[in-house]
Amino acid sequence: MSIELVLQYLVSPSFIRGAGMTLLLTVTSLFFGVVIGLVLALIQESRTRAGQVVTFAYLWLFRGTPVLFQVIFIYNVLPSFGIKLSAFVCAVLALSLNEGAYMAEILRSGLQAVKKGQRTAALALGMTGGQMMRHVVIPQAARIVLPPIGNQMIGMLKLSALVSVIAVEELLLVANQTASADFRYFEALTAAGIYYLGMTTAFMALQVLIETALDPKKRQRMRGLSLTERMLGTSQSFAVR
Repeated sequence: MSIELVLQYLVSPSFIRGAGMTLLLTVTSLFFGVVIGLVLALIQESRTRAGQVVTFAYLWLFRGTPVLFQVIFIYNVLPSFGIKLSAFVCAVLALSLNEGAYMAEILRSGLQAVKKGQRTAALALGMTGGQMMRHVVIPQAARIVLPPIGNQMIGMLKLSALVSVIAVEELLLVANQTASADFRYFEALTAAGIYYLGMTTAFMALQVLIETALDPKKRQRMRGLSLTERMLGTSQSFAVR
């Protein structure tokens, strides 16, 4: 193994562009996945028969087929219907639709975790259904669903490697192409792994910071702890009874 070559790969423009593409895919797909999931969760909350059928069909389809199948299907089948999209757009579309199915269940459980008494009180104060959801239900549900959404973000970062099959130049494809030129797979994949670990660690740190900011009790409990201790969820004070 050549440490010098690993460092050379880490600072090379192609690896930096690949990491940037992976990050862009992750954030964009997660954003649209959350939007789709929220719409589906709200439809489920409405409890209309048509809404229940639509959400069940969506969840059944996108949770029942592999992500790789969905990526390849959208990329290869849509052009036969006259819909021509770039590889990047196809990748975002496939990942977003798949993520939306899982986000729908996460957000639905968060919405249902808010007690019915608070909804009744909001309506008694004269709020409309939309105002109740916007000012009472969603802010509380956001704090509940943040940890699983953080986990989904990390999962999305790793799933983004699948879009290399449709030639989106994300990190894994760049590493594989670089290694195939000189057969230094160990160094190239090690550099890619360092990038993945760095981005995953950054997402974990961001999740901890947001959770702490949204929860006053947790913010007080975490005061004085380093970011590493917050991410690990451990400290000497917790070990003492």
